[in-house]
Amino acid sequence: MDTEAQHTERDLPSTPQPGPERGSRSARFPALARYLEGPWRKAVALLALCLLFLLLLSHFVVQPFVIPSGSMEPTLKVGDRVLVNKLAYRFGGHPVRGDVVVFDGRGSFTDEPPEGNPVGRALRSAVASLGLRESEGNVYVKRVVGVGGDRVVCCDKGGRLQVNGTPVTEAYVYPGDTPSQVPFDIVVPDGTLFVLGDHRSRSSDSRDHLGSPGGGMVPVDHVVGRVDWIGWPVGRWAEVPGSGAFARVGAPGGPGGAHG
Repeated sequence: MDTEAQHTERDLPSTPQPGPERGSRSARFPALARYLEGPWRKAVALLALCLLFLLLLSHFVVQPFVIPSGSMEPTLKVGDRVLVNKLAYRFGGHPVRGDVVVFDGRGSFTDEPPEGNPVGRALRSAVASLGLRESEGNVYVKRVVGVGGDRVVCCDKGGRLQVNGTPVTEAYVYPGDTPSQVPFDIVVPDGTLFVLGDHRSRSSDSRDHLGSPGGGMVPVDHVVGRVDWIGWPVGRWAEVPGSGAFARVGAPGGPGGAHG
């Protein structure tokens, strides 16, 4: 055996050998590396781009929400996936009476802080923004019945809601429900909204928070957007129009006519 040759070889500087680096992702996860470097690479990249597009669309333009309760029946049913138009009030528009809106209830309906760690909240928010789960507990959907400056009274002698002295016939209210079993007479502060659910006997809304720190009034800048469509289930596909019930209601202290 040629020991000299072996000695000489040992004295030579080591030369890096081709192949995966120690500790590299390819060495540790060879199966994953094959997928990412093969035909799956384009599919994964395309999926990531699609998810990014949907998240951006949901954040800025239109966002799906899951209806968790029957407080807006018969207009919206439990399990409906609605599409919220987030551009409705972005360019000078503002909520008007009859609009169905989604809003953040913190400071008006609840003072509870967000739960969980920031990463968990971000993940839950991203999943909810795609309509795959219900939104956090501070998000509500209700109908606007009063805007800044309005005097909203319930009920008049005919058992109807009254806005700025004009009685309102609310055809969207759940059959058999009265406009409200709890009487109230309030003036809506500027920059806020007075909101009620269509299923009045099952809705916790502005009426229930009149004594809370926010007075049950929803700041306009807490509105996420307007509910314009029911997107799911297929049999429920429909537009969610505003209501003409308030067409005769005038501005506060003004003559009759549409407001806003």
